[in-house]
Amino acid sequence: MVKVTIDRAGCISCESCWTLCPDVFEQDPADDLSSVTEQYRVGGNTAEGEVPDGLADCAVEAADSCPVTVIFVEE
Repeated sequence: MVKVTIDRAGCISCESCWTLCPDVFEQDPADDLSSVTEQYRVGGNTAEGEVPDGLADCAVEAADSCPVTVIFVEE
């Protein structure tokens, strides 16, 4: 498993992460900011998730593409 964290306060809703990796990231309908998909959230927290190793590359690519560097992936 890979840990994914989003600093949602710094998110600018650029759509990059959920476009590149929709299995892990989505636009939160409540505030339009990026959030971890419900399936991978830890304790219901929209900013934290644990994703399977098979999605690690996708999550890293999304983090690397974030223009405000608010996505962190710990392998």
